[in-house]
Amino acid sequence: MERRQLEYFLAVVDHGGFTNAARRLHVAQPSLSQAVRTLEKQLGGLLFHRLPHGAELTAAGTALVAPARQILRDLRTADAAVREVLGLGGGSLDIASQTTLAVDPLAALLGRFRAAHPKVRVRVRAPETGSDVVNRVRDGQSEVGLVESGSDTAGLAGVDLAEQEVFAVLPADSPRTGPLPRAELAGLDLVTTPWGTATRRLVEDALRGGGSGPRIVVETEHRAMMVPLVLAGAGAALLPRAMAEDARRQGAVIVPLLPRLVRRGRLVWRAGPLSPAAAEFIALVP
Repeated sequence: MERRQLEYFLAVVDHGGFTNAARRLHVAQPSLSQAVRTLEKQLGGLLFHRLPHGAELTAAGTALVAPARQILRDLRTADAAVREVLGLGGGSLDIASQTTLAVDPLAALLGRFRAAHPKVRVRVRAPETGSDVVNRVRDGQSEVGLVESGSDTAGLAGVDLAEQEVFAVLPADSPRTGPLPRAELAGLDLVTTPWGTATRRLVEDALRGGGSGPRIVVETEHRAMMVPLVLAGAGAALLPRAMAEDARRQGAVIVPLLPRLVRRGRLVWRAGPLSPAAAEFIALVP
C-alpha cells in the first residue's frame, strides 16, 4: 500500500468521483483509476461502486476511509518532525474552527503563530457545527479544532479557551445606551443563524428560563450578512465581543447583557503524536 494510492483513494471520496478527483489532483484520470484498482487488488476487494455519474464507497471502502486519513496524517507528522530536526522548517497545519471562534481567538493565535513560524502553511476549515469540527479532528482531516463549549469532545485531548462576553448589537438609530436586561430580549426583532448553529445557541442561552422564545425576523445561513442586516435596520443580533466591536466600528450600537452572557471555546486534538506545527500552535494557548 503506497502513500499515493491512499491519497488518490481519499481524493475520490472527498470529490465524489474519479473525474473530479483527477481534476483536483492535476493527474490523468486513467492514472488515478489504475492506482485505485491496484489498491483494490492488493486489498482483495472493491472500494468503490463505479456509477455513470460518480462513485460510491463499498462497505470495504467505508472501512478504509478513517485509517487512510490517519496513515496520511501520521506520515505528514513524521515528515514534519524530521524536517524540524534537520532545521528545514516548513510543513503545514490544518485547523477546523466554528465561525464564532474563527475571528476571536483563532485570528490572533494564528497571527502569533505565523510570526514565530513563517514557513508553515496554515489551512483553516469552517464547519458550521461543533460536531462537524470534532468529526474532522477525529477522522484526521484536521489536526486541531476549535469548538464552542458544550460540544461532545469525548476521546479528544483539549484545553479550554478564555471566556468571551456576548453583546447585543443594535441598529445605529437605537436609543439604548446602557446594559440590556435579558428579559427584554424577547421583545426584540432578532437576526440570527439556523437552529443548531453556535450563534443561534447564543440566542437560546440568553433567553433560557425567560418564559418566551426569541422573536426571530431574519434567519440566514450567511453569517456575514448579520451585521449588514443589523446596520440596515432589519433587527438586532447577539455576537461575541470581537464581532460586536467590528459592528460598532461600522456604526452599530452595542450594549452588554444583564446579567452578562459569556461563552467559552475549547481547543481539541487527537491524543497521540502531534506534528511540530500543531504542538507549537497548541503551546500558544494560555
